[in-house]
Amino acid sequence: MNRMRLFTPGPTSVPEDVLLEMAKPVFHHRTQDYKNLYAAVNKLLAQVFITANPVVTIAGSGTAAYECAMINTIPQGGKVLCLSNGKFAERWVTVAKRNKCEVVELKAEYGHAVPVGKVAEALAAHKFDAVTLCHSETSTCTVNDLQAIAALVRKTDAILIVDGITSVGALPVKPDEWGVDILVTGSQKALMLPPGLGFLSVSEKARKKSETVSQPNLYLSLSHYLKSLAENDVPWTPAVTLVRGLHTSLTMITQEGMENVWKRTAAFARATRAAAVAMGLKVFSSNPADSVTGIHYPAGVDDKTFRGALRKQFNIHIAAGQGSMQGQIFRLSHMGYVDAFDTLGVISALEIVLQQQGHKFTFGAGVAAAHQELSKLHL
Repeated sequence: MNRMRLFTPGPTSVPEDVLLEMAKPVFHHRTQDYKNLYAAVNKLLAQVFITANPVVTIAGSGTAAYECAMINTIPQGGKVLCLSNGKFAERWVTVAKRNKCEVVELKAEYGHAVPVGKVAEALAAHKFDAVTLCHSETSTCTVNDLQAIAALVRKTDAILIVDGITSVGALPVKPDEWGVDILVTGSQKALMLPPGLGFLSVSEKARKKSETVSQPNLYLSLSHYLKSLAENDVPWTPAVTLVRGLHTSLTMITQEGMENVWKRTAAFARATRAAAVAMGLKVFSSNPADSVTGIHYPAGVDDKTFRGALRKQFNIHIAAGQGSMQGQIFRLSHMGYVDAFDTLGVISALEIVLQQQGHKFTFGAGVAAAHQELSKLHL
């Protein structure tokens, strides 16, 4: 019997202590008990986000949180610079267009970061209400230079809305220091929870901008969330069970320390990339993110057959490529509840299935390369 091992970039594995907390009886949310819990959660969220700004929690996915950010701060007809280098960045383009915004899309090829110089040129040529981008583009396993882009945007009147869904709690990101106005993530990534919660930190610049925008949405009304948050409360029914689990997972993360979390995640990513090269495979992305690694399939290996064999033989779940990379790459997560032996284990399984499916390489080379990389650090 094999225990399920999730290496998908969402949902990720949930720690046993979190699962146990969520198994406790549900209590009513319009109580002081819930306000006390939520107050504690909000303090921990600020530590994980590394912000002094309010962090709003929404019962919904990361997409709900990102849509909330956009529709509350960008007026219909407003001008938006959308930095696009993958499927999720393209989703934010869709949200802007559905909100009847004027969109300038700055595209980069899948697997490439959006050039900072091109962003500077666009900002110099146009006046924007907002700039949107993915810090870690999950679909292409690519990290953008958020710090450099934020430095450009903060000199303008535009607000910077960032998809940090696979970066918050996994990669270094400092919204207050860098000048990120809204930073979004979801519960099912590095925060080690099931899907169902979305989060966004909101700067003073973004809060002032939202006060000038009139939009018809009620459930995603940012003003309602911010007003309730000031009293450690929520405007609508919260996902009480998930919030209880959130308190436990955030406690685990903050006890480890954000610097250590980033160090650990980076180490597992480096080990996986080294293993891929040793197995004769090519890492996808010219600027790979540490939260999730993309690897090209070798000739003759079929995506569905390969991933199916991993599930059947080892109960290991990895992710397929998305968009134009579907069938071309597979993706492995390094976020959240994962350790060095999980990393070595999945690489060992990859080697076994690759050999079964006819890929020629030195068997054991991937595990050895990963082990060598991991031995450099004391995690």
